Amino acid sequence: MDSTRVTEHPTSFDRPTAGGDPADPRGALLRTPVPPRASGSALPVQGHAGETPPTAGTGAFEHSQPGTEPAAGSDAHRPRPAADGVPVQPGGAQTGSASGSGAAPGPAAQPRGERRSGQLSAPGRPTPMRRDGDRLRFVGAATRRIARGMDLDEIVMGLCRATVPTFADAILVYLREPLPVGDERPTGPLVLRLRRTDRIPAERDTENGFTPAVQPEPSELETVGSELCEVRPGSALAEVLRGVRPVFTDTPAARAALPELLGDDGDFTVPDGRRAILAPLRGRRRVIGAALFLRGPERVAFEADDLLVAAQLATHSALGIDKAVLYGREAYIADELQRTMLPENLPRCTGVRLASRYLPAAETARVGGDWYDAIPLPGSRVALVVGDVMGHSMTSAAIMGQLRTTAQTLAGLDLPPQEVLHHLDEQAQRLGTDRMATCLYAVYDPVSHRITVANAGHPPPVLLHLGGHAEVLRVPAGAPIGVGGVDFEAVELDAPAGATLLLYTDGLVESRLRDVWTGIEQLRERLAVTAQLTGPDHPPPLEALCDEVLDMLGPGDRDDDIALLAARFDGIAPSDVAYWFLEPDDTAPGRARRLARRSLARWGMEDLTDSVELLVSEVVTNAVRYATKPVTLRLLRTDVLRCEVGDDVPQLPRLRQARATDEGGRGLYLVNRLARRWGATRLSTGKVVWFELNRG
Repeated sequence: MDSTRVTEHPTSFDRPTAGGDPADPRGALLRTPVPPRASGSALPVQGHAGETPPTAGTGAFEHSQPGTEPAAGSDAHRPRPAADGVPVQPGGAQTGSASGSGAAPGPAAQPRGERRSGQLSAPGRPTPMRRDGDRLRFVGAATRRIARGMDLDEIVMGLCRATVPTFADAILVYLREPLPVGDERPTGPLVLRLRRTDRIPAERDTENGFTPAVQPEPSELETVGSELCEVRPGSALAEVLRGVRPVFTDTPAARAALPELLGDDGDFTVPDGRRAILAPLRGRRRVIGAALFLRGPERVAFEADDLLVAAQLATHSALGIDKAVLYGREAYIADELQRTMLPENLPRCTGVRLASRYLPAAETARVGGDWYDAIPLPGSRVALVVGDVMGHSMTSAAIMGQLRTTAQTLAGLDLPPQEVLHHLDEQAQRLGTDRMATCLYAVYDPVSHRITVANAGHPPPVLLHLGGHAEVLRVPAGAPIGVGGVDFEAVELDAPAGATLLLYTDGLVESRLRDVWTGIEQLRERLAVTAQLTGPDHPPPLEALCDEVLDMLGPGDRDDDIALLAARFDGIAPSDVAYWFLEPDDTAPGRARRLARRSLARWGMEDLTDSVELLVSEVVTNAVRYATKPVTLRLLRTDVLRCEVGDDVPQLPRLRQARATDEGGRGLYLVNRLARRWGATRLSTGKVVWFELNRG
């Protein structure tokens, strides 16, 4: 039999503990013979004063030393391993002499056979661990439980549940407020906040050993400690935390630090003797908190080797908390990045209603390259965009943000859809040779009830008609963005009122369980079934329709990000549109006023006549001053009255404060004061100046 024992040193200790005497009844727990060091370089071996080691043959030894192995017949008394890594708790009734003398229950007070029976003594508190194997198994099980936690609360709860009641009757966990992240240098004073407390439940399951800790009625051990304490520089608590190593609270340093940690009255509630261990929690660079392990007066006090166990628990917990805080910060940055990359709110566009959804690939990969957008265009049109950059990483999200910004800029120039994809392809090639993406760009005109679609390797959109028929639109597939040298093609299709256009990324229809065309057919069937629920004359609600579409994803179907954009085409009736061409001469403003007045009278909106005539006259006057081609005037009656004036001059007007001596420059000032909204948009053939007025 090899006499060398397994050694497990806590990472918070930089010096090993000196080996113990083999005759010590407590055994050399978690120790291995090491060369002696200079005086003061190792932790002192702490024990109870006046305790006399029993002699051989008394049956009081818990561990068999080399040369003293028991006979073969004693194998029946060996304890069985406890389930789930929980150490075996030796028990048995105490002898009358031991109980009568008031001595703490220990190995010397019980017969050898009863101590090795592996049964609990009574439905009271568990007895302490007495074997080096017990401590090793407990530390292994506890660290595994702590390591299972992903966030801060799970790690702290794992520490508490692993500690109580096997190692301590109660635990108090203090953490810095706020917790530093990574290499951040904390500012301000060191403040500790009581994060969690646990104690032995009031009722224990005597058959299975113990029940998980709950929140019972407050007890003496649970009421210790104030919620918040500030660690003053140079104080006793600061010195204990700086020392990093766990200490018994009966030491002078810890006794002086307890009032600062627990409050003014906290030191009176801590049990006397070695029944409390204060363990600093040190992360990678600094102390991030402290843990206080407590045992009640009716339980055996802590031993010197329990400091090693506390050190292991504190080290693993502190490193886990450090990782959890860093992971939480990274997840927050990823969420913020994804949120800012996608539109926070969809715009309210004339003649179309919009709804959207975005789902990341997984909770651990919350960013990706999928995006969607809705961009208002001149003439009450709207551009609908959905795209997908390869991958779902921070790099994909960054490339997606650049492509989305480029698409918004190109849409502001009112370029045709195929031209927008062509410029996106050039931008992707400038970003890198391996920057690939798919994109679908569509422009909806509510006046003409038409939609123009261009595709760059993206899954085709699905159009759900008012009667419940769903069709996959036939649009040229095109090549993905980033290939280069590809000519994109656009098609113009009907967009009847009441129809719904669904744009999506391939994560919705493609997975390891099905190919993309099978998924598209399932999507089409799902839309048709959903539309039949509301009848042929009523389209399904847009938000509910998006939820129904996402419900088609079964378990294991999500392998990629999902971006979904739904557009309900309401359109603008021809009777609500008035359109004219005006020659760029001095008579144009007067004619514009007359035409606007007649249209308002036909629509029953005479109360807006004065305001519309004034604003139309000012905008048309500014247009004909520089235009060389006919000026367009259009009035749209929707929930508001919208007026649009177009010319062939690309320079946009700017609002300025006219001086007292200026003869002009006050037209836009009047528009800004009287109109609900106004703006100017540059076109490939000029510009459009528009304003809106609330209907009376």
